[in-house]
Amino acid sequence: MKSVSPLKAGAALRCPRCGEGRLYQGFLTVVDRCSVCDLNLGANDSGDGPAVFVILILGFMVVGLAVWVEFTFLPPMWVHWLLWPPFVLGGALLLLRYLKAYMIALQFHHREEDYEDVE
Repeated sequence: MKSVSPLKAGAALRCPRCGEGRLYQGFLTVVDRCSVCDLNLGANDSGDGPAVFVILILGFMVVGLAVWVEFTFLPPMWVHWLLWPPFVLGGALLLLRYLKAYMIALQFHHREEDYEDVE
């Protein structure tokens, strides 16, 4: 069975081999096995990679937007305290799920043999 594109599997939050089975059983908990193709997803190890990318992406966006807001509108400091924490929290929760799925799909795509069942 040919694996689907890692980008498509990550964006759809689906199994990296068949592209149909759900990848998560909770918010960030990866299922043990794909319900469609029975792929052992317990072998995945995305590690801290997704969190690092979330930090870098959100840090770049928030600093840029905060500087723009500061120099364009000259708001008092409390406005920044109201704007950026919800933006960072919401962005982190949204991005983390998709980046973790993408990294799992990339790992499967490049190291498919690690996912084979060992008895």
